[in-house]
Amino acid sequence: MQEKIKEEIEKAVKVMKNGGIILYPTDTVWGIGCDALNAKAVEKIYKIKKRSESKSLIILLNNYEDLEKYIPRIPDITIDLISSLSKPVTVIYDSSQNLPRNLSAPDGTIAIRVVKDEFCRDLISALGHPIISTSANISGEPTPLVHSQISEEISKQVDYCVQLFQDQFNQAKPSTIIRLFSDGNYEVIRD
Repeated sequence: MQEKIKEEIEKAVKVMKNGGIILYPTDTVWGIGCDALNAKAVEKIYKIKKRSESKSLIILLNNYEDLEKYIPRIPDITIDLISSLSKPVTVIYDSSQNLPRNLSAPDGTIAIRVVKDEFCRDLISALGHPIISTSANISGEPTPLVHSQISEEISKQVDYCVQLFQDQFNQAKPSTIIRLFSDGNYEVIRD
């Protein structure tokens, strides 16, 4: 199994390095992803999802240390807050740096999740950049809980689909979303 995982990561990374879009199992639900530092690939995801660019996408990192590369002011409470929750947590920060403009919301905020899932961590590590994560559905339609629920309309538009974990539910629901303000205060947006 480890060899198959390694092989799938290599295929997905090759596609993303060439500006392509992948379907992949995340730490929550099946997602559409790309290299988060490639603005043109990010734009493709908005088109695939038929999503307004005013609704920003989530960025996945594989460790807390990388937050410093993309968030100029990390509130002291951040790591304690994230690690205190057992399920995946996406944090919305006040501002970002070193990321394409089309990733930030109109108000400048950015959504980032540090993943604990081993496959996602290895995928991000192999790419060497953060990865976009957004549910594998057209905006407004139900979120697919397993690979078989992903519409053909979505499947036809991606460049590669990871051939692993297609029948597993993982969390089978979106992450908790917390809005973290630079002063250390926070608000739970989605539980």
